Amino acid sequence: MLNLLYTEILKLKRSKMFLISIIGASVTPFMCFIERLSMRKERPDIPILFKKFFSDTNFYFIVLIGILLYGVITAYIFNREYIEDTLKGLLTIPVSRISFIVSKFIMLLIWIMVLTIVSWILTLVFGLIGQFEGLSIKVLINSFKNYIIGGSFLFLLTTPVIFVTFLFKNFVPTIVFTIGITMVNVLITNSRYVALFPWSATVIITDNTFVSKYPLMYSYISIFVTSIIGFIATIVYFKKEDIN
Repeated sequence: MLNLLYTEILKLKRSKMFLISIIGASVTPFMCFIERLSMRKERPDIPILFKKFFSDTNFYFIVLIGILLYGVITAYIFNREYIEDTLKGLLTIPVSRISFIVSKFIMLLIWIMVLTIVSWILTLVFGLIGQFEGLSIKVLINSFKNYIIGGSFLFLLTTPVIFVTFLFKNFVPTIVFTIGITMVNVLITNSRYVALFPWSATVIITDNTFVSKYPLMYSYISIFVTSIIGFIATIVYFKKEDIN
């Protein structure tokens, strides 16, 4: 297992994908920063608060950028052996298929957490550059906690994306799938069903908001059920797949 994980890290070091993902993670903090500067120019009398800046940046990252970015990363990690035609040779070492899947899950988790922290740090840096107000230890701790929770839930929700990647063995269906999720996310953000759709439910939990018709527990259930179903489907399919 450790050897597989080490191999994944070595492959990542030789790839430009990690740098590209860092750039992708910086998009939301940068765009929110530009938006805040525009707001300040129009209404200089209204202070820009760090708490709101952190919250909005995390919101847009979860609803828009995060799903697409993590979908591409997931497809890259789990589809690479198919593209390079190395999976058949790898499994004859022998390597357990479960160990193979788990090592990639761990690599994906580490990658997502790194990008989540990068996004949080950049948000803080842009806020300091813009001289936003209301920065405190409490704001830093709460915002960091919300970013980590959001990143963790988005990681759990990569399991259906992994299944689609294994099923089609191609980047295009995976990207189309994540685009579809993002579109649904945007469409229902302001509806009462935001608490039930797993990806938008992440926002409900991280922002600690409340939808009167649906208890917060429904959001947790939708996320974990989707993650478990995706994980089981992935394991069952990959174990039965004939690697030629």
